Amino acid sequence: MKKSYKIDVDCANCANKMETAANNTAGVKNAVVNFMTLKMNVEFEDGSDHKAVMKEVLKNCKKVEDDCEIYI
Repeated sequence: MKKSYKIDVDCANCANKMETAANNTAGVKNAVVNFMTLKMNVEFEDGSDHKAVMKEVLKNCKKVEDDCEIYI
């Protein structure tokens, strides 16, 4: 399953950190952050609960960039 989320991030470097954090989250097959459009596209592992996974993605993103936001 693939989903797109609106994000709030201040710079391209921060977006890159968010992308890395998202890709290192269990249940995420692939995540791509586009700073220009302020979107995060996430492909989930088969059988994952996408809402629970996205809560973990947000937690992991806030560890590297505490003022970021993902609108789940």
